[in-house]
Amino acid sequence: MNKILIVHTGGTIAMQEDAQGSVKPFEINPLYSTVDSLASEALLVNDEFMNIPSPHMTPSIMLDLANRIKTRVLQEHFNGVVITHGTDTLEETAYFLDLLFDWEIPIVVTGAMRSSNELGSDGPHNLISAIKVASCEAARSQGVLVVFNDEIHSAKNVTKTHSSNIATFQSPQYGPIGIITKQNVNFHHTLANRESFKINQLTKKVVLLKVYAGMEPEILDALLARKVDGFVIEAFGQGNVPPLIVAKLEEALSRQIPIVLVSRCFSGIVQDVYGYEGGGRRLKELGVIFTNGLNGQKARLKLLVALELTNDPNELQELFLK
Repeated sequence: MNKILIVHTGGTIAMQEDAQGSVKPFEINPLYSTVDSLASEALLVNDEFMNIPSPHMTPSIMLDLANRIKTRVLQEHFNGVVITHGTDTLEETAYFLDLLFDWEIPIVVTGAMRSSNELGSDGPHNLISAIKVASCEAARSQGVLVVFNDEIHSAKNVTKTHSSNIATFQSPQYGPIGIITKQNVNFHHTLANRESFKINQLTKKVVLLKVYAGMEPEILDALLARKVDGFVIEAFGQGNVPPLIVAKLEEALSRQIPIVLVSRCFSGIVQDVYGYEGGGRRLKELGVIFTNGLNGQKARLKLLVALELTNDPNELQELFLK
């Protein structure tokens, strides 16, 4: 029988709706009844790591979570890990853990869009599906996975696409890598490349900015006046920015502050195509780092992790092409 560690972090999956319709954390985790019902399927061990709404999640807590998982798995020899998490930052925690873990055992993150006492609550079903995947031999060496609504997604590609729909987690351009049925867990493709980084701390400050028409350079002035170790810019289209901010980007680069470029578009990647002021080709010539399809929030986490290892622009560019 598989031994699965279930690490609870809070979120809607651990909340209840009160008489006034307000959804809040609940003192007793409502998922315990679901866990108890699966005692014949696997040896399940609960770890109440914390109980917070996911907007309260931070990279430092993510690092603590990673260390908690490492300690317990190495000491107690689990066959898989399931993490319950709020949906607002679920993709960020999943991706951060994916950057840190290079394990064979499955690590699965799940959550819910509806609290435990709402009609049609999806938490128990998602938890059961996540446990199935964490117990599955085919899930080994797949990296950190997100299981939601009977689908399996890679942490690298998945994102929350709808504010309230239970089918919110999707992987634009790529789709899920597997599905869960009543009888089986089926993987139909895997990531071609995986990467992991060995870090013990997070000491850098990385700012994520989304460009917009007529963006004022004063915003970057204010940030450059403070200690910032890196920028991630969500650019227009294939990687273009308003011309008024180009001089400030040059100033940041002159201070050896790396700038990572992603697209604010739902799909596609940034490319050095346009040669006008603020165009992608011009930015590439300045030394801006281009990514290979990451969204802004994940690129920020990757830069936070990468900067613990290197500040060399060429090395960073190589990392962000993977």
